[in-house]
Amino acid sequence: MATTAAPTDFGALQQEIRALAKAKHAVILAHNYERAEIQDVADYVGDSLGLSREAAKTDADVIVFCGVHFMAETAAILSPTKTVLLPDLAAGCSLADTITADQLKAWKAEHPGAVVVSYVNTSAAVKAESDWCCTSGNAIEVINAIPAEKEILFLPDMFLGAHVRRVSGRQNIHVWMGECHVHAGIDPEHINAQRAAHPGAEFLIHPECGCATPAIEAVSAGAISADGVHILSTEGMIQRPAKSDNDTFIIATEVGILHRLRKANPTKTFIPASDHAVCAFMKVTTLAKVKRALETMSHRITVPADVAARAKQALDRMVSVGASKAAAPARDPGE
Repeated sequence: MATTAAPTDFGALQQEIRALAKAKHAVILAHNYERAEIQDVADYVGDSLGLSREAAKTDADVIVFCGVHFMAETAAILSPTKTVLLPDLAAGCSLADTITADQLKAWKAEHPGAVVVSYVNTSAAVKAESDWCCTSGNAIEVINAIPAEKEILFLPDMFLGAHVRRVSGRQNIHVWMGECHVHAGIDPEHINAQRAAHPGAEFLIHPECGCATPAIEAVSAGAISADGVHILSTEGMIQRPAKSDNDTFIIATEVGILHRLRKANPTKTFIPASDHAVCAFMKVTTLAKVKRALETMSHRITVPADVAARAKQALDRMVSVGASKAAAPARDPGE
């Protein structure tokens, strides 16, 4: 991960960004895995879908999405009258890139009549070719909402797919062999070593990102002991330390969330399952790029109306059986 300056160096730039956001009637969203200084300037910090839904509730004219491209697309789908900006077009997603709409069309042709379930970590074009979307947290619920006799195409995360197939007991689920490049830093060997080094620590898995799905799959497969394991939404993960008598927690997800955990629970200790679990795409966004995005109103992310309408149907079906937790306010938007 690129070296960043000390937090005290960011104050003036953060004040300029907040002033620009106020002048442009903009809301700033930051994913949990963004740089600490990006999270600290945001109005809301959370998961991709939760952030998009939170932004849709606001009366802001502009959404600055400090995340990756598919997240900004989702915000554009849920807020069609708002201007959605992505500060850096290089903010992609290795998991989302493992399948295109054309590849999905070809896969569907091989399995006529199958129901397509897409993880939210996919492009708008892929969502538009899907019947349902899901998050890691509600994937089982979505699968169980589909008639048992229906064949299912699950994409693109092979670890989440293996998990839902095992837990649901359904043998008619075909899984796309996609993965997140960060997952290599969070494997059973790393996790078991950390748990052995910190035997009293609770083990928290945040399921809303592809990098954590191997850990979830490993728990359901028995490769990692389920004792002391908590699979939690972002808000559940943030709230768990305050509710627990434990003072040490091992965190299995991208390391960016440690900043938020430590801010919310300053007296507790948080240990990454692996220091190497870093998403380079999440780190390309800087304060300077956020400022430039507001100054120049770039880079605007749009989704063709027909694609957006079909993608929204898949998202709406998911929400109908249980939505992800909304993002928590990072600070008073009136600051």
